[in-house]
Amino acid sequence: MVSGFDAWADVYDSIYAYVREDIPFYVDEAMACRGPVLELGCGTGRVTIPIARAGVDIVGLDSSEAMLRVARQKAEFLPEGAGELDLVHADMRDFSLDRTFDLAIIPFRGFLSLLTVEDQTAALHSIGRHLSPGGKLVFSVFVPDPEVMVQPGDIPFYLRDVTDPDTGSRLVLWHQSTHDNHHQILFTRLIIEELDQDGVMKRRLYRDFQLRYVHRWEMHHLLELCGYRVDDLYGDFDRSPFDETSTEVVWVATKPD
Repeated sequence: MVSGFDAWADVYDSIYAYVREDIPFYVDEAMACRGPVLELGCGTGRVTIPIARAGVDIVGLDSSEAMLRVARQKAEFLPEGAGELDLVHADMRDFSLDRTFDLAIIPFRGFLSLLTVEDQTAALHSIGRHLSPGGKLVFSVFVPDPEVMVQPGDIPFYLRDVTDPDTGSRLVLWHQSTHDNHHQILFTRLIIEELDQDGVMKRRLYRDFQLRYVHRWEMHHLLELCGYRVDDLYGDFDRSPFDETSTEVVWVATKPD
């Protein structure tokens, strides 16, 4: 199985080194349920490794073998007393692990990589089959921004500067996006400029991805149609209430007994 995310494996951790605010949230959720935890779209282990380090057993599932290879390398440095970690190459739309979990998580917009309603419902049903009665599904998506949807697709927009805390690499990130608003598909190219110590660009990389954005009530009804009960809706990872100013949606749903 070849994944479109294979090309991201060598740069993912550097590009998203700044995304850390959700890690304590997911670690807290994992420790509260005491495991085992199932993570869908675990990638290079950005969230998986901290959960295992906290002593919680976790299975990380991803469709990209290249991303999983990076996660396995990082897992070699887990300390004594860490939770049991199993990394599985599989598709969240159709997988079978022959076990159940008290908690399933899909961090950092992983759910949005499902580009059709059929894919979304297939994944939710597959996850539901792996949840214990009363088990929770926790995941986050962004709030669609109408202003972003009308940006010219042929113009790169500055995103941010990033310094990889592990390697010291300096990156300048740009993005350009086009939108298929009929199918709710966001087509994005991330442009990565790596700088040397003098600020001279060493190389420029291009990485493309697609996401299917979802609206608040669309997601609510989709969860209910797939047999989940929505328990909480947060506007950020500090568990603040979701309101009209929120840019993030953190869903907490339960598979009823």
